[in-house]
Amino acid sequence: MSALTIVFTILQVLSGLAVTVIVLMQSGKSAGLSGSISGGADTFLSKGQAKTLDAKLAKATKWFALAFVLLTLILNLI
Repeated sequence: MSALTIVFTILQVLSGLAVTVIVLMQSGKSAGLSGSISGGADTFLSKGQAKTLDAKLAKATKWFALAFVLLTLILNLI
């Protein structure tokens, strides 16, 4: 195993752990019947939704998942 493979493997494990932790930190999207009733008000009053913690966690999930997939492809090619 070369040093480059070891570095990419460590980065892949760290990104996989980061994706797992970030997904577990997010709140659930389904709030049951009360969530469907108040959904109209939620979309109207959510102008600053991109600044919430859940929005930041969703963005981080996408980036870490992309890094995980790219590292998997790189390790497959090495």
